[in-house]
Formats: sequence, structure tokens, C-alpha cells
Amino acid sequence: MVPSPINDNIKKEDALFKRPKGILLDEKQWLYLKERYHMTPRELQVAILVCRGFNNSEISKALKIRHGTVKTHLRNLYKRVRVESKILLLLRFFEDVKRFYISSKPGTTPITISELPLRPEVTREAAEKKSHNNV
Repeated sequence: MVPSPINDNIKKEDALFKRPKGILLDEKQWLYLKERYHMTPRELQVAILVCRGFNNSEISKALKIRHGTVKTHLRNLYKRVRVESKILLLLRFFEDVKRFYISSKPGTTPITISELPLRPEVTREAAEKKSHNNV
């Protein structure tokens, strides 16, 4: 087998598969996902790093935990979210967040469900009074 020639002009920054530079989900969205899937704080940290493109060994170094512990957290996440891979985990999170946000009008910023006004509470007395008045 002939070794492929190595181009010394290629910089590490020019790599095809780079870690994304931006933040994919904000803190409010992560808190929503944490509550939705009943994640532990450590599972949330692992999920965030997975979505930022970290591999298992990078996650273990960043969180100062063993490689096997990272695998355990990922396995627990996969069960809770009902997915089988990191990419499916990421896609499910985006799908859930997309459903969580409602865009009020095209071109405006999305409004979260929690920011929408609540329907007025109807007390039993008010409901009885309304039904009594309609009779």
C-alpha cells in the first residue's frame, strides 16, 4: 500500500470537520430540555458538550470524569430521549425546541410558550354564576 502524500500547507483550522463556533441552544432552551427529559445536572452537561461537537474523550477531559462514566451518561440520555446516536439526540433536541418556540409573525423574534399570556382562571363560582345566568 502506498502512503498518501501529506500536504504541509493545510492548517488545522482548515479541517473539513470542525467543531461549531456558535452556541446552538441557549440557556433557556437547555432548561426546557432538562425539565422535559428529567435530566440530571451531569447528563445536561454531557448533552451540551455532545451538541457542541465534543467526542467522548473530550467530554471526559472537560468534565474530569472517566470515559466509562461518559458512556453511562450517554446511554441514560439515549434511553430518556429515545434515540440511538448523538446525531439523533441533537436532532431531537432541535425538534423539541422548535415546537417549544412559536413565531408570532414572520420576521419577528420567536416567543416562548412560557411568555405567552395565560388563559384566565375560571373559578367554580364564576362558572356556576355564568351557567346560572344563561338559564
